[in-house]
Amino acid sequence: MQLTLLKLTNFKNYEQATIEPAARLNAFVGPNGAGKTNLLESIYYLCMGKAHDSRLDTYAMRHGEDFFRLDSRFEDPDHRIVVKAVRKKRKVIEKDGNAYERLADHVGLLPVVLVTPEDSRIVQEGSELRRRLMDNALSQVDGAYLQNLLLYNQLLKQRNALLKSEHPDFSLLDVYDARMADPAAYIHQKRKSFCPEFSQLVIEAHTLISGGEAEQIGLTYKCHLSESSWADLMQSRRDKDRILQRTTAGIHRDDLVFEQGEHPAKRVASQGQLKSFVLALKLAQYHLLKEQTGRKPILLLDDIFDKLDQRRVGSLLQLLMANTYGQIFISDTDADRVAQLVDMDSENWALWEVESGRIDQINL
Repeated sequence: MQLTLLKLTNFKNYEQATIEPAARLNAFVGPNGAGKTNLLESIYYLCMGKAHDSRLDTYAMRHGEDFFRLDSRFEDPDHRIVVKAVRKKRKVIEKDGNAYERLADHVGLLPVVLVTPEDSRIVQEGSELRRRLMDNALSQVDGAYLQNLLLYNQLLKQRNALLKSEHPDFSLLDVYDARMADPAAYIHQKRKSFCPEFSQLVIEAHTLISGGEAEQIGLTYKCHLSESSWADLMQSRRDKDRILQRTTAGIHRDDLVFEQGEHPAKRVASQGQLKSFVLALKLAQYHLLKEQTGRKPILLLDDIFDKLDQRRVGSLLQLLMANTYGQIFISDTDADRVAQLVDMDSENWALWEVESGRIDQINL
């Protein structure tokens, strides 16, 4: 799969910008704050129909403007994808001139993996980010998973609203619990099946990134439904839910436990080891998407060289330049570093200079 044309209008700090990306590697270089990350974000928007951090569309509009538009062309499969957002109106996503009725219908058409500096939070912070990692991967390969996830979250919101209401009718809890049972079971089973294969892919990717260095890592899936049926779980937490006015158990509390050696990774990993771990998670996601969709996803790497030593950078780039991967977009602050590290024919890669909302291709 390849992005061949990208047009931005009033997106983040870009008034107008157009590029025709190279087939394999595209490097956006420039100072911090120039807009490199915004270009990666625009590609993610086109693939997933929303921001990677789930921010409102208004945050993507250029300052002082009331709309943004992204226009693109992809090959293999061949599609023109357009995202149009206008303040106080419903966002429109078009495929080949036809608007989707639901955003969910677009997810999975153009598989994508994004790596950002903030991804270290996946290891270091709460379980929500780790669930989001699983959900992002599974939603792109299983439309039924996404539909069940949306339904579960909608019912969870309604159940929590009931628990917080001034005069709750607690008999309705039985209704919500019954309706949530099937989507909860589906999500649990898919996550449970996902984790063994994903764990092995993470270990393999980490070994390659670290240059074969012996760093024992692992991950374990934790879920309340692994220990109890849905009905028993909801009934056992009923009194606690009433007191705390929220649903205290369920698949929205699932977690992935990351380990390095025999210790939690977030406690013992150095900054370089932490970044290697996160890169391994995202590359494992890449290979899972490729295997299950039959297409090479677009890979977006934001500021990948930060906090990686030269050996790990070299191992990572050697890995990425293999034919295993398709089209890649990276950002960095140093054009010379990128040019020295990448050994590829100029026809297959392009270097783009980014500054203050402008982007120009550098002749190689």
